[in-house]
Amino acid sequence: MPEDSTNRTAHTAPDRPSGHACVQSYLPTLDNSPGVYRMLDAQGRVLYVGKARSLKKRVSSYAKPTGHTPRIARMIRETASMMFLTTRTETEALLLEQNLIKQLKPRYNVLLRDDKSFPNILVAKNHAFPQIKKHRGAKTEKGGYYGPFASAGAVNRTLNQLQKVFLLRSCTDATFESRTRPCLLYQIRRCSAPCVGKISQADYLATVADAERFLQGKSTGVQEQLARQMEEASEALEFERAAALRDRIRALTQVQQAQGINPRGVAEADVVALHMEGGQACVQVFFIRAHQNWGNRDYYPRTGAGADEAEVLQAFLGQFYDNKEPPRLILLSHGIEDEDLMAQALSEKAGRKVELSVPLRGEKAELVAGAARNARESLARRMAETATQAKLLAGLAEAFALDGPPQRIEVYDNSHIQGTNAVGAMIVAGADGFLKSQYRKFNIKGEELTPGDDFGMMKEVLTRRFKRLLKEDPDRESGAWPDLLLIDGGAGQISAVAGIMAELGVEDIPVVGVAKGIDRDAGKEEFHRPGARPFALRHNDPVLYFIQRLRDEAHRFAIGAHRQKRAKAIGATPLDEIPGVGATRKRALLAHFGSAKAVSRAGLADLKAVEGISDAMAETIYGFFHATG
Repeated sequence: MPEDSTNRTAHTAPDRPSGHACVQSYLPTLDNSPGVYRMLDAQGRVLYVGKARSLKKRVSSYAKPTGHTPRIARMIRETASMMFLTTRTETEALLLEQNLIKQLKPRYNVLLRDDKSFPNILVAKNHAFPQIKKHRGAKTEKGGYYGPFASAGAVNRTLNQLQKVFLLRSCTDATFESRTRPCLLYQIRRCSAPCVGKISQADYLATVADAERFLQGKSTGVQEQLARQMEEASEALEFERAAALRDRIRALTQVQQAQGINPRGVAEADVVALHMEGGQACVQVFFIRAHQNWGNRDYYPRTGAGADEAEVLQAFLGQFYDNKEPPRLILLSHGIEDEDLMAQALSEKAGRKVELSVPLRGEKAELVAGAARNARESLARRMAETATQAKLLAGLAEAFALDGPPQRIEVYDNSHIQGTNAVGAMIVAGADGFLKSQYRKFNIKGEELTPGDDFGMMKEVLTRRFKRLLKEDPDRESGAWPDLLLIDGGAGQISAVAGIMAELGVEDIPVVGVAKGIDRDAGKEEFHRPGARPFALRHNDPVLYFIQRLRDEAHRFAIGAHRQKRAKAIGATPLDEIPGVGATRKRALLAHFGSAKAVSRAGLADLKAVEGISDAMAETIYGFFHATG
């Protein structure tokens, strides 16, 4: 881990110069240790985070008045102070640099803005009849993990294919234990119904082994084995079994044909290709596992005000693999500055050798070329969408008499059924379209609210939202403050919202209400602003369609949040109220007894017989349901 060095300075001293002179003033305090440096502006905001094999040599390069790119020259001019942290090795400095970039989001660094985890397929081995399912997160459950897949859709398609071919169960253990007859999946030939004994354990485990061989890329061997079994069944006059095996072979052939790119010479690799144009960048990542293409995903990193390809790709790799296990081979479209150092850092993270390569010929080069083509096309589409979005935002500013195109629009909606399970929802849109990572839902907490009081719910949501903003960012420097609020409602709703904002002392943010209008027909919406007469846009105005999309997205998100809350409430049982009974023990109890009511009637000895329930916990559960006095 990094060793802390003396914190040379955190902010500008009153007499400290800025620019090159500021950088020059730190040189006498530095040595040739590896480490990480931060450049800050006059307000103490971090402009740039960098790593260095030798802090003294790297900082001295910034102290020179000439020889810099326009981007670096601007950064140096804005520098008013610096901070330093030494590390034992340059590899540690590289890892620390990328962590700090993700945490601090400096203006002049390349930043990966979308960094979600990837789903895997899990063949769970904690049951006599293993379950196959989608898994995301820490790999704590016993079983075989296969992935990563680029998206939930890619996992779902593969799971569907595996169900067709291998007929493995996807139901939960509790559902499995409670079945008395086969479910619909058995009827449509997606499951072999081990829950009711339609297949022996030995035969089921054999199909599990086949499925895992397929996920390991050994599909040809699986197909040959199934063909042999079909011939044996035919010779033994077991025509029904032979027909079932024939169907499985056909399904497996269809799966292989549908997979598209299946490289013969690349068993495991991530293909990472970059395309840059007009100051924007797109990185495409293809996941090759077990000689199969398990999907791709595009990323649009912020380019740090003009970084080149090598710097963008190096920063992307460092941040992308910060919370992901790297494969054995990473194929790149461009070389990076510190290839050996990055390979060493990733190898240490994975606990095995990780190779970086820029292939020039053969199948690997073809894979990179395909990913680069996707990156180029994706960036072209995004730039076209961005241009369209800019026109819509300009049109929105004109329609609502705003000072300029809004960079952040927040749209609010509520959802409930007669006041129950009420939630408020906020979606966010801007120049890059919908910003889903910044959506928020608000569980309505006000106990004094009348059920169905939309005004009261909106007051609670906005009060919570803007009190937090006022507390965390009173100077409005983070970009989290909206330029426009859209509210689902008419004059009454807007009047109430204006009053709420006035109470909070936030009266400079434009608020617009979107009312359905005549007969509540889409296209006849009326727009309400505080102190102004309502108005409408012409029926075919693109800005009207844009507002409708914003409102519909807020409505969709609100309804989804409400349904989640309602489903959770419906699934609640008295077991949730017992101290010490979490999700695992709840599942064990329900699987053993079949229902919460049966648990409540169980004797102490029966509770102690449940796997995972200790004697003390059994007494707690029994006492919860049989309290006296």
